[in-house]
Formats: sequence, structure tokens, C-alpha cells
Amino acid sequence: MLKIVHAGRTGTYSSLLSNFNSVRFSRQLNCFGGLFLRNYEALNSIYMAHKTVMSSVGRDNLAAETSFHHMNGINGSGYRNVRVLDAFDDVYEGIVIDSDRLPDDPTNFAAILRFSLSHWKRMGKKGIWLRLALEQSDLVPIAIKEGFGYHHAEPGYVMLTYWIPEGPCMLPVNASHHVGVGGFVINYSNEVLVVQEKYCAPANRGLWKIPTGFILQSEEIYAGAVREVKEETGICTEFIEVIAFRHAHKVAFEKSDLFFICMLRPLSADIIVDDPEIEAAKWMPLVEFVEQPLIQEDSMFKKIIDICIACVEKRYSGQSAHHMLSKFDGKSSSLYYNVINMEDSHCIGN
Repeated sequence: MLKIVHAGRTGTYSSLLSNFNSVRFSRQLNCFGGLFLRNYEALNSIYMAHKTVMSSVGRDNLAAETSFHHMNGINGSGYRNVRVLDAFDDVYEGIVIDSDRLPDDPTNFAAILRFSLSHWKRMGKKGIWLRLALEQSDLVPIAIKEGFGYHHAEPGYVMLTYWIPEGPCMLPVNASHHVGVGGFVINYSNEVLVVQEKYCAPANRGLWKIPTGFILQSEEIYAGAVREVKEETGICTEFIEVIAFRHAHKVAFEKSDLFFICMLRPLSADIIVDDPEIEAAKWMPLVEFVEQPLIQEDSMFKKIIDICIACVEKRYSGQSAHHMLSKFDGKSSSLYYNVINMEDSHCIGN
């Protein structure tokens, strides 16, 4: 026999989250008002909103609003309290467990997690999200034993998920791409800024290449290109435009890879190599750079250089970055597009 008793106020917490329940999204890419939004964005917004609710309602009040479940004791000898884990609904009819209010004792956590999953199944819930910090790592094997799986990990936590309904899991998958940038910098003497890397494949030894690297979290593409050039060569530059990008699959850690080639204007000339991964850097005559065997023998490298040269000679125009504010999510973004009107004042490269 099971009794569910709701104690304390429930209206405050529920009403603060109810506005999220009126929007429904598809599994991976969501069309909302004509624009595509990622599921992660909506999930993250709700998570942050939950933190705001926790702050505004208060821990004590929220604890009073938790449902307590009373079950028959062994052989009907009495009742014992088994609570459902503190959590909140997401917009996909799922559950996001509050990792800040998990039981410290692993045995207690195992019992409450098992009961919570049973309760959420009866409630018709779908996906369950459980984020465990480094200091909660002893709870990971317990969650795995109860049927959770790894979703993704960051330096400070691991995210686990549990899909309740029968059939394939409809939760959004982990991030699928790395994003890299390369900076093509050419000076007024028709010299290209190039580097040699200390660590590379044997076939690429001796190759002079443009500075490249991965962009950082929350970093703009154009800012990443400028930063990478500065870090590898000491040269300050100004972003002009994205002239091409490459899309490849199953690269590092089986992830897909987006690589953006950016045209940059040099603002300084003196090279300073202060990067442990760079063997040397120099200004190299464009003709000499293009005639390198590894570039001539690789069709993609050769095409990229052809595009860069066409851009320098004003026979090709790439995509410049423009700051835009969307009313759909209220966020500022960079929209990259070809500028027809060269007097467009929103162009970052102008």
C-alpha cells in the first residue's frame, strides 16, 4: 500500500515553473518562430531558471513543498518515510534532478533513487537528467546500476540520463562537433604568416602552414582566429572575413569537425614565438608558400590557398561577422554573411 502526502505550499514553486510547460520542442532541432533552436539551449535555460527559483523561494520553503511518500513497513509493522529526490520538470515532460540536494550517504541515495524512478514512471515522465559533481563521484556507479547511462562529462561533473518510455531514447545527444579556426594573414609585401609545429604527423614535417587551433568555449569564431595567431606568432591582427570552412567527420574522439579559414589583416610585423607547440614562425613569400609540395599535392589545401589568393586580389568576397539580437531567444549572436553593401556599418571587419 502506498500513500502520497503533499506537505507545505506547492503553489509558489509550481507557478514559477509553469510558464515553461507551454512550449514543446522536437528532439534535436526545434523550429520555433521560423528559427532553429537547440534542445540544449532550452534545457539550460530551464536549469538556470530553476536556480533562480531556488534562490527566490528559498531552501527551507522548497524543502517544505517536497512530497513525502509513506510506505508500509516490513510485515505491516508501521510506516517509514521515503522521499522522492528533489527535482523539477523540464519542457519535454522529463525530470532534472537537483544535484545540490542529493543524499550524502550512498546507501540512502540508492534507495531514494530507486523509489524516485518508480514514482516518475507512474507519473508518465520520460527523460531523467542527473548531474554529479566530482565530489559526488561515489554516486555514479549507483546510478549506473539503476539504469542510468553516460551522456557527457566536463572537468567538474558528469551528466547521466535515464530514458523511461519503451522504444528508442529521444533525449538530445551530446555535442557532436569540434570547431577549429585558421588565420590567413598576408602583409603588404605579399608575404604570408606561417608556422611550423613541433608535434605533427611524420608526413607533415617541414610544412609551413597558417596558424590554426580550436576556439574556446563561448568564443566567437573571428575572436578565436585572432587569438590563435597572436598566441602562436605574437602578431596582432584584425578580422576581415571567413573565406571558407571545411566539414569533416570522425576526427578527434570520433567527433565531427568544423574548420573555419579566416582572412586577417596584420596590425604588427615583429614575430615572437612563445608557444610550446610551435617550432618556428616567419613571413613567407606567397609564391614560395604555394609551391610547397605538400600543398601542391593536396587538392583541398590547394583549393583553400586559391580562395585566399582570390580574396586578396578582390576576386572573391567571404562572409563577415555581424552582431545581431534575436527576439526569439533575447541573445546577441554573430551572423556571418556576404556584404553586398560595403558601407554596412555592422560589419565587424570594417
